Amino acid sequence: MQHFKTLSAFIDYLELPGPEHPMISVFSAKEDRFLPCPKTSSPPITNECYSISFKKIVTGDLTYGRTKYDFTNGTLFFIAPRQVLQWNENVIQDQKGFSIHIHQDFLKGTELAQQIKKYGFFLYTANEALHLSPKEEEQLESIVESIHAEYMNNQDEFSKDIMISLLSTLLNYAHRFYERQFLNRKELSTYLLDAFNQELSRSFASGELQEKGIPSIEQIAEKLSVSKRYLSDTLKKETGKSSSEHLQLYLIDEAKNILLNPKKTVAEVAYELGFEYPPYFSRLFKKKEGISPSQYRELYRLN
Repeated sequence: MQHFKTLSAFIDYLELPGPEHPMISVFSAKEDRFLPCPKTSSPPITNECYSISFKKIVTGDLTYGRTKYDFTNGTLFFIAPRQVLQWNENVIQDQKGFSIHIHQDFLKGTELAQQIKKYGFFLYTANEALHLSPKEEEQLESIVESIHAEYMNNQDEFSKDIMISLLSTLLNYAHRFYERQFLNRKELSTYLLDAFNQELSRSFASGELQEKGIPSIEQIAEKLSVSKRYLSDTLKKETGKSSSEHLQLYLIDEAKNILLNPKKTVAEVAYELGFEYPPYFSRLFKKKEGISPSQYRELYRLN
């Protein structure tokens, strides 16, 4: 897989106009013009840039990771360094919106270098992109126009700080709009929670937990066709608990049922639930319930 270490090499590969700055590239299309189009197709590639793109009026599918996505209606999506990106020959003409590529080294020494790592949407897949309302679109395009104006100015000692500040504002607004999208997609949140629990129930009932061990959150997310980060963020908004916490709670609830069988040892219960090491199961149980599995069993027997 081809990897691009510099922004210039990446932009050149895309067959886009060369950047005005060696570490950042900004393209913005107003109503009377279109975005410059990248090369018509590409096999999987990676680079060392953060990308923020708002695309609309695009024909064809973009494959982001393993997901195909249609951008006809206009969406804002984010790509982190070293994410896999590819597209087919149909993604070509008449693109509007904006596209910003920032080499990760541009952020070094700034507060944004650490803050940007906290924005989970850089790790979402394309089908989890942000859908903007017309008002939100106007707000972000206004910020991007300011970034573009500064980008096109003659660079001076203030240029980087101003662009970093504007980028931080752009990402803060994106974070706010994602929060709105989570609230508006209540049905999806409920569906993911139900699907998450059903997948765990299926794994337990089929004996997969005992045979293959406890599945990772990434494996569960893949079964549900969402990214690991999006799954955890969605469950957190819906219930206040992360996907890891939900997994642990499910295991503890199942453990309570199995512990009621006096013929099974605590170690056997642990193995049945997919724990490789029974002591870890006992520690987790006590952490969540305040008593050990043996004490829980004794308490139930006394009652």
